[in-house]
Order: sequence, then C-alpha cells, then structure tokens
Amino acid sequence: MNSPRMILRWLRGILGTALIGLGLLFALAFESRYWRWRDCFNELGRCYDPVSQDVYLEQAGLVWVGLAVVSLLLGLGLVMNLRRRQS
Repeated sequence: MNSPRMILRWLRGILGTALIGLGLLFALAFESRYWRWRDCFNELGRCYDPVSQDVYLEQAGLVWVGLAVVSLLLGLGLVMNLRRRQS
C-alpha cells in the first residue's frame, strides 16, 4: 500500500522531470528565436527574415533564456532533493 509520502515523492519526481523537459524546450526556443539571429538585430532590436517573413525581437531572447533557466533550476532542485532524501 502506498503511503501519502510515497505518492508525494512520485509527484515531485514527475514534476521535476516535467520542469527539466520544459526547460529544455525553452532553451530550444531561445536558440531558434534569438541565438540564430543575434547578428541580425538592428538598433530597434528587431530582425526581419525575408525568406520566412518573420520578425524576431531581441527582447524575446531574455524571456526564453529566463524561462529556461528557472525551469531547469527548479526541476533539477526537485530531482536532486529526491536523490538526497533517498540516500
């Protein structure tokens, strides 16, 4: 029979893993929406790609990398905390 602590431990593990995955997706978005275009931005912080007709904003890089860092740190914190309590 599973105790409430064991169920809570499983939920923390699932949440930690989900946050790590989400952080990796945010890092991928940072790479595709900012890092590839970092040399293209003008003085207004915009970059226009005539092939895809997309406009990339320099401020989006800060948002994507911020979300990636926060998600990865929270996820790694939860997973590492579970590993520490297990020992």
